[in-house]
Amino acid sequence: MSRLLIQFIPPLAIILLVVTVLVNPDGVAAVISELRTFVTGGFTWLFVLYSLFAVAVCAWLIFSKVGSRVRLGGPNAKPEYSNFAWYSMLFACGQGIGLIFWSVAEPIMLRDDSPVVRTLGSNVAGNGLVWSYFHWGFTAWAMYCVVAVCLAYSHHNLGKTLTFREATVDLLPKWSRGAAGVVIELLAIMATILGLATSFGFAAMQFSSGLTAFTGLSSGPSLWLVVILGFGTVAAISAFFGINRGMRLLSETNSILSIVLVVGVFVFGPTVFILSNMTESFGAYAMNFAAMSFWTDAPSTAGTLASWKDSWNGWWTVFIWCWVIAFSPFVAGFIARISRGRTLREFVIGVTIIPSLIVMVWIAVIGSAAIYYDDLTARGVSAAVGRDVSSGLFVMLEAMPVVGSVLMIVATVLVATYYVTSLDAGTYALADFVSAPKKAGACFRVILVFSIASVTTVLLTLGGTAVVDTVQTGTIIGGFPFSIVILLMIVNTIRRLLKRDRATRELEKLVNNPDPNVTLQVLEPDQARQDAPADLRPAAASA
Repeated sequence: MSRLLIQFIPPLAIILLVVTVLVNPDGVAAVISELRTFVTGGFTWLFVLYSLFAVAVCAWLIFSKVGSRVRLGGPNAKPEYSNFAWYSMLFACGQGIGLIFWSVAEPIMLRDDSPVVRTLGSNVAGNGLVWSYFHWGFTAWAMYCVVAVCLAYSHHNLGKTLTFREATVDLLPKWSRGAAGVVIELLAIMATILGLATSFGFAAMQFSSGLTAFTGLSSGPSLWLVVILGFGTVAAISAFFGINRGMRLLSETNSILSIVLVVGVFVFGPTVFILSNMTESFGAYAMNFAAMSFWTDAPSTAGTLASWKDSWNGWWTVFIWCWVIAFSPFVAGFIARISRGRTLREFVIGVTIIPSLIVMVWIAVIGSAAIYYDDLTARGVSAAVGRDVSSGLFVMLEAMPVVGSVLMIVATVLVATYYVTSLDAGTYALADFVSAPKKAGACFRVILVFSIASVTTVLLTLGGTAVVDTVQTGTIIGGFPFSIVILLMIVNTIRRLLKRDRATRELEKLVNNPDPNVTLQVLEPDQARQDAPADLRPAAASA
């Protein structure tokens, strides 16, 4: 019964939501704006503490004995992918497409308005870089990482399905687990579908902006529809061929093109200015990390907040942390799937430290170049970002000598490949959520891709950009209730790790026994603990 509810309620709920938004877009937008004001005005402190908790858990896993002793998939498990392939896939599904544009847009939008950071003196424009490092760097990756750890340990070590409910419900009273598990999984599925669909819409618009920049094509519903069809087809092919042949190849292509873009901007752009800005802003980030992490803008809460637009955090930190939480189901689910064979310490370092360094170098190079050409063109990049966030990168590249046109093509292709890999990763996670405990087949993943493309087409072609923005904002605000689910899941995983004893270790070995002639009934850790280790030996499969 639970499986039927999980399979049929999300599509019906999404159809109802889409119809409601299309019929009354202004009314729904007003309600979502009020909810955003409510969340920003009353719960900024909660999101700040949540982010700090995520960082603390990651630090514990890096420095504790638990982090070095526990290997995902059991003590003898080996990584399935090379480090380059692994980093490429987790980076592509985690931040790739957003970072392409926000690495220009955020430093430009915050160059004159960046609280807390005060250590750069006369280099006021560099303050926006520091906040960009904070919003896209270590803390954001730590928030993804703690969710991925919970799912990965539950799946690879305890033999659970790769779902949120299985990683959470044994913390709850037994009488509530069935209903709670359904609710938890419904939230994860709806967040994944709506998050992917609305991101699909914005990716189509951003890719169209790139085409417009160097081809002269007119961006509009017809071009958007062609782009959606193209993206969907490539993603479906990748999903059909699987992670090893599809997703891995696309992700490694992303990494190579990203290196070309960043190196091209660094070498042919204002190299000395980039190096100088990078040095100053890295130091400022290190010095201001604690202050930015704890900043809630307390004076703004002295009275009732009239609108989220009156709060700096409403535009930035709260909105971005909600974004990360709302996108955690598919990002963390996919990261968990591809990370078997690594210790928890290796996993956390690989998911937080390495991507954060990549993000900081990326933003330092692209963002510094944007600031330089913004000044050179009398705030031309700022004007472009004000009109359309996605156009800022192309305006900046257009101002570059020698290779600007080539890099515009590279950036446009990156929009496509990064989003296709995000959609591919989301499809794998969604297939696990929907089909568990059964394993989803390639054809089912293809159906999911085109289902998400259909939702995107309806939103974008019938409702336009305002409707897509409304649904995406609503999805991200949905990160508020989902954060409670994630907190319960993290607490449950910490409980599991701290109570891990000899019986649990034996269970982990048996769960990952590669012998096809051996069967095992997976037990709850608490149940396994009550039985003697000898009782956990698998019975030989009957002929």
